[in-house]
Amino acid sequence: MPDIVIAGAGIAGVSAAFHLARSGSGSVLLCDPRPALTLTSDKSTECYRNWWPGPDDTMVGLMNRSIDLLETYAAESNDFFHLSRRGYLYATAERSTLDRLTEDAASISALGGGTVRFDEASAENGADLYTSSETIRGAFPFLTGDVVGGLHVRRAGWLSAQQLGSWWLDEARSLGVRTAALSVDHVATAGGAITGVGLSDGSVVPCDVFVNAAGPMAPAVGDMTGVSLPLSSEAHLKVAIKDWAAAVPRSAPMMIWCDSQTIDWDAGERSALGSEGRPDLLGSMPPFCHGRPEGPGDSPWVLALWEYHKQVVEPRWPIPTDPLYAEVVLRGMSRMIPGLRVYREALPESVIDGGYYTKTPENRPLIGPSGPDGSFVIAGFSGFGIMAAAAAGELLAGHVSRTTLPHYAPFLAPSRYEDPRYAAVMAAAGDGQL
Repeated sequence: MPDIVIAGAGIAGVSAAFHLARSGSGSVLLCDPRPALTLTSDKSTECYRNWWPGPDDTMVGLMNRSIDLLETYAAESNDFFHLSRRGYLYATAERSTLDRLTEDAASISALGGGTVRFDEASAENGADLYTSSETIRGAFPFLTGDVVGGLHVRRAGWLSAQQLGSWWLDEARSLGVRTAALSVDHVATAGGAITGVGLSDGSVVPCDVFVNAAGPMAPAVGDMTGVSLPLSSEAHLKVAIKDWAAAVPRSAPMMIWCDSQTIDWDAGERSALGSEGRPDLLGSMPPFCHGRPEGPGDSPWVLALWEYHKQVVEPRWPIPTDPLYAEVVLRGMSRMIPGLRVYREALPESVIDGGYYTKTPENRPLIGPSGPDGSFVIAGFSGFGIMAAAAAGELLAGHVSRTTLPHYAPFLAPSRYEDPRYAAVMAAAGDGQL
């Protein structure tokens, strides 16, 4: 059996280590100079969904398998990582957007997302499509009065990413996985195959398999194997808000406002923003401001995100923040949930952090062989690493052990870019989000 070295102990690397150990693929060394799960994996909203656009069923298949595994591991661990199933609620005040949600629902349902039901609530898979203000506000009365409808995706929710990763790591260690607080400095090859990895303490670890799970640093690690990975990174912030007024019900799902909007600054605020060089906050802002309750039933915290720049950047730490981010996101969320307007005069206690969305051009991950024989990559998870990690780690282990792979494996492998037919997939995939 091969000796395996993994670079990166984020959620993807930890999942890879766990699944490689369980599959008996070989002895595993997991390397990261930082504590596991502390770079980007602990900065997410920790959500999951099986609702993904096409043009094929690759992402739906990956996510359905990942959720299958999460449910299995929740049962196995006595729900150590608090798997919820509150769903995702996509809401809109624009009829044209509701029409698009309806079209997308039919398409994603056909790809394996589940049945679409009209104007009724259900705990089943699939989604509940609300086609009027009356029906959606009947289910979610805290929404703005001018909402015209929306889509409640049911095989979706959130979990504790730190707890999931910790459980995977403990299980992996019990199966013999070793960890090292070291970075990978170089990768050695001979005859076109991996022979070893040099670490930051000067040691060289002989190995047959090397796994690049370096997250935002995956392109730099790829260079060590002579591979240029098609990845770029965007900085995405997140704010935790202490919702002392309980404007967001504790039973609420993940809530996404699908419409563009202009923030309702007053005249004095608009003048101040102009003089402070922030015209980016004065005009039309992008859609998809979103958030959810955080913590147990008595917790006052809400997580909220709104990426209104989407700038490709070179990753650096600490991640640059926007001093106005909390207020901007609260203003954006209050368009969907008017109860949050209580904070217009005084911002509540808030904490901002963030990470990087490292993504391919069509926003699908890279999972599979890459470069010299024995070299693999598991990267490019663009904000969906928590939800995809279980199936991604299993798929990576399948590549290493050369077992039968799922039908979606070729469309996630780096070799997909060598197939001229895949260009058509890329052209139809858009940004790969919903």
